[in-house]
Amino acid sequence: MNQLKTLLFVSTAALCVAIALPLNATPDATAELVTWTPDVFQAAVLGMVQGLTEFIPISSTAHLKVVPELLGWGDPGSAFSAVIQLGSIVAVFGYFWQDLVQVVGGSIRAISESDYDSPDFRIALGIAVGTLPIVIVGLLVKFVFREFYEDNVRSLAVIAIVSIVMGVLLGLAEKLCRHKRGFQALSAKDGILMGLAQTLALVPGVSRSGSTITAGLFMGLERATAARFSFLLGLPAITLAGLVELKDVFETSGEVGWMPLASGLLSAGVFSYLAIAWLIRFLQTRSTWIFVWYRVIFGIFILVVMRNNLFS
Repeated sequence: MNQLKTLLFVSTAALCVAIALPLNATPDATAELVTWTPDVFQAAVLGMVQGLTEFIPISSTAHLKVVPELLGWGDPGSAFSAVIQLGSIVAVFGYFWQDLVQVVGGSIRAISESDYDSPDFRIALGIAVGTLPIVIVGLLVKFVFREFYEDNVRSLAVIAIVSIVMGVLLGLAEKLCRHKRGFQALSAKDGILMGLAQTLALVPGVSRSGSTITAGLFMGLERATAARFSFLLGLPAITLAGLVELKDVFETSGEVGWMPLASGLLSAGVFSYLAIAWLIRFLQTRSTWIFVWYRVIFGIFILVVMRNNLFS
């Protein structure tokens, strides 16, 4: 409980600073970030960042925004960031291939036998219905609120504040809830609730895996089960987002070639696979507190850097 109290105190103080900083920031500190076209090496670095952070609950979108800014490259934009996520999808298919075969095959058998209580059918249904919220909201963002999203939501201040808030929520889920339910106990209801949580990931800094794992822990799922279902639930959403943005990445950044794109995809796939394997093993024996503290410190770090105008 002392750990939780310390977390809440630090997070509250950081949020107060977050509110105060923009009021005192110089124009340069909050200026619009420059969008640039990555070369092969830069794309590989971005792919590595994407792969290492997509499935660990610390927000890949936030790191794809912050890391290149710290390196002086600029903002790669949401389109390129979404496309290289397809590399992460390949990693999920590779790592969970046997699970996917079992769930799909079991669901087909369950439908043919009208066995709708089958665990495989419940998991498949949960993934299907859990994908609907983020598809609907994502389409609204892309075709209705795209300009507002790019100009206001994808800001460093938002990323910092959201990272801290989500860190606090993950800490609460870790501390206050019992994590007893295994993978076979999943239901369509779990899919709906985690699917709703997944829509929060449209806000940079939330983390798709972070929001869904946090929701899973609040629902009493085992840590490794929450992560495993989070990865499977993300398959349709990340795939659709990448495919939708694939055309835009060439139209809005005409200089992007196949080599940088291939470099980013390959890098994202390799590092995503390594991150998935590591996180599943980690959560089988340990808690998520390391990610809670990382998120809070990461958010504070961004605020400090903004305050001192250290971004390019």
